[in-house]
Amino acid sequence: MSETPRSRETEGDTSTGLPQRRTGHAFAHTPHRSDSRTPQTPRGARQPGPGGRPGTIPPVPGRPATLRRPTLRPPTLRQAALLAALCLLALCLVTWQVLVAGPLAAADEHLGRALVRTVPDAATERLADLGNIPVAVPVLVLAMAYAAWRGDRRGALAAGLAMALVPALVVPLKEWTARPGPLEPWAAGYYPSGHTATAAVAYLGAALLVSPYTRRNWPAAAALLLVGATAVGLVLRGFHWPLDVLASCFLCVPLLLAVSGFSRSGWSSRSGGFQPPK
Repeated sequence: MSETPRSRETEGDTSTGLPQRRTGHAFAHTPHRSDSRTPQTPRGARQPGPGGRPGTIPPVPGRPATLRRPTLRPPTLRQAALLAALCLLALCLVTWQVLVAGPLAAADEHLGRALVRTVPDAATERLADLGNIPVAVPVLVLAMAYAAWRGDRRGALAAGLAMALVPALVVPLKEWTARPGPLEPWAAGYYPSGHTATAAVAYLGAALLVSPYTRRNWPAAAALLLVGATAVGLVLRGFHWPLDVLASCFLCVPLLLAVSGFSRSGWSSRSGGFQPPK
């Protein structure tokens, strides 16, 4: 068989079989970066952006996913009802112990006597004054006005109704239990604490109305701080026993859950929850 030009070319070709990697010419034109990162070209690997999104060219500036503030989901209607029922049950238990002078009430009085006036009265009395009506109620009124101005009239009305229910619920309990105070054993009507209930509904209710319009959860943190300071001041000053303060907190939880349900924060719509119309 005679050789053809095609067979002679094939015989002299050394690249038969699998293609070999060639160096020098093609890779000589690959751009190099001074920051040692892979070049953003089809030959280089794509780098993920700061938020963890792969394949962004160039990296998209933004907030990393790990640094994003988690969003707190509101409770569902079932969760709110369960929490309210537990708080009312705890309130009934504490009230029963106070009425029968049970072991829980005895331990409460022992703790109260150990805590009374461990801090100077000048400081604790200022903290207790945070639960006064002229101090706490104007905060709620301002929050109600702001929420109504923003269109949340249902939440503002619910907060005002909750504050109106505080004396309607606290005063009968005071007359029924007739518990004496730490520094005035001859007086009666210290259970539950009206100052604590006023502070809880006013400050926490204001936080529920304002929180939907803020980017961070500072209203809730500030409200909890004010309510806690009021409770501590009342106990250390000797105006109330610790159970008086705790019972008021149990009493106010259902009221605040109702305010939350009718405000813009609302209860979650998942799992059969309720979301009031905006």
